[in-house]
Amino acid sequence: MTITAENPLVRIEGLHKFYGQHHVLRGIDLDVNRGEVSVVIGPSGSGKSTMLRCVNLLETISAGRISVGGKLIGYRDVKGRLHDLKTKEIAAQRREIGMVFQRFNLFPHKTALYNIMEAPVHVKGQSRDAARRRAMELLDRVGLSDHAGHYPSQLSGGQQQRVAIARALAMDPELMLFDEPTSALDPELVGDVLNVMKDLAKSGMTMIVVTHEIGFAREVGDRLTFMDGGVVVESGDPREILANPKHPRTQEFLSRVL
Repeated sequence: MTITAENPLVRIEGLHKFYGQHHVLRGIDLDVNRGEVSVVIGPSGSGKSTMLRCVNLLETISAGRISVGGKLIGYRDVKGRLHDLKTKEIAAQRREIGMVFQRFNLFPHKTALYNIMEAPVHVKGQSRDAARRRAMELLDRVGLSDHAGHYPSQLSGGQQQRVAIARALAMDPELMLFDEPTSALDPELVGDVLNVMKDLAKSGMTMIVVTHEIGFAREVGDRLTFMDGGVVVESGDPREILANPKHPRTQEFLSRVL
């Protein structure tokens, strides 16, 4: 299937999410084209991370649809009615979507190399030799080829996050999701992680990035979406929105963070 502007790689339509009576997402619509870096900003509690978790099937949606690569995520459409996919089918879909979290979630008892090798070997059935070669290539890509034998406790937060990015890339995803990947880092470590993400963007990786790094949004983003209260308030060219936000709520938020 050819992905075009009319048929984007990611399409989120009318996405709602409830936690009991709490209405977290209130009809989110968002398209992301192949090779695009879509940056999402907004205050805490605006629903940004919940939206990402719905895309990656870590949360079930309450209403709406999400498609990645033209395939409905989490469900099968049978004559207009949605039916839950089986656990094995959901796992297969999730393999196509890499995710990097605020916290690195590395296995503490495994080295950087083995953290990256784990999923390709045990999920994709890759040979250990092939997984090791690929893991070393990815460690080199994120600037950590000399840290292959280090355990997470021997790495800085920024280094752990770069290993986490390499781990996600080891599954060869068609989409990468980043959930505030620098928010848990000391300020001096942020730049190394952002540089890896910039290189990914240059390579053509499709990315949805939830972040407070406005400079990254301005420099790398193809689209900027401002969320508040579970809705999309404003979306468009990052440089245009950052220089001249149209909505009063966007203006107020940016006046505080810039």
